Amino acid sequence: MTVKEAVLSALQQNTNAYLSGEKLSEELGVSRAAVWKAIQALRSEGYRIDAVTKRGYHLQEDKAPITEEEIRAFLPARYRSNAIHIYDVLDSTNNRARQIAAGTDQPLRIHGTTVIALQQTGGKGRLGRGFFSPKEGIYLSIIVKPEFDFSMSTLVTIAAAAAVADAVDEVCGQDEETLVKWVNDVYLNGKKICGILTEGITDFESGQIDHLVIGIGINTTLEGFPEELKKTAGAVEGEYSRSALAAGVIARVLDYMDRLEDRAFMDIYRKKSFLVGRDIRVFKGTYRKDPEKDLTGVPARVLGIDENGGLQVIYTDGSRETLTTGEVTVRA
Repeated sequence: MTVKEAVLSALQQNTNAYLSGEKLSEELGVSRAAVWKAIQALRSEGYRIDAVTKRGYHLQEDKAPITEEEIRAFLPARYRSNAIHIYDVLDSTNNRARQIAAGTDQPLRIHGTTVIALQQTGGKGRLGRGFFSPKEGIYLSIIVKPEFDFSMSTLVTIAAAAAVADAVDEVCGQDEETLVKWVNDVYLNGKKICGILTEGITDFESGQIDHLVIGIGINTTLEGFPEELKKTAGAVEGEYSRSALAAGVIARVLDYMDRLEDRAFMDIYRKKSFLVGRDIRVFKGTYRKDPEKDLTGVPARVLGIDENGGLQVIYTDGSRETLTTGEVTVRA
């Protein structure tokens, strides 16, 4: 047993008390410096360890773990037989879901399969960004076999954002309601709690998208987050079942995918948008009028969200545009 494992075991056996560095050092037969190093390593892995002067260290008890049995209990009956794969650690749930989808010879039956990781080492965000994924978050990917016209594929991520926002409101009992920032970020108390990444799997013979993988990451604690991320990142904290939240998200996403053409989620999405009526800056990679403005963004005001999820904006020169891609920030 390593020093780190021994320290963790001692803390887990004494969750009702604080253990001093001196006591841990004596009981384990190691230096106090080795104990401190082990504590730091455990914190970096997402363990919530308090340190109080003259009292010592205390391991905060985690929320109840996510389990397949509990998720199935919270799922509507129509989804309880869907495949659910839970892993302690993955590089990315999207990567694993893509592997499962690509390796199946029963493409219709794979629809609704969910991959969950208790921790990710290589979580992915939009535009190639990383997604910090320490222990205790909810990281899941849902495999979807599209039965809708691919001209509507831009609605998939929007539907997923509405599903997450609605599930958090219903399951978690927060004081404030969730809001959505176009196109795929869910906010609570002014900070981002969830990111969504949708990826397609192409059939090489037909050249068509065979499956979609909808990746969803929800922060449930900020313990272990770097200080620079805490400026913008939030978490769904409090007493609730993470299995219930995961089930709520899965059920809503699949419901919306089955009825994507009905756009039943658009009312929720519009109601929760905090951009409508606000001044923003638009970033499009290479702006159509003046590429140099891309460094600071192009000022605009949000007028609304159309039926296909496009962001309707008006620029300072009076011209209007409906954005279907790009990035926006609230204008300072």
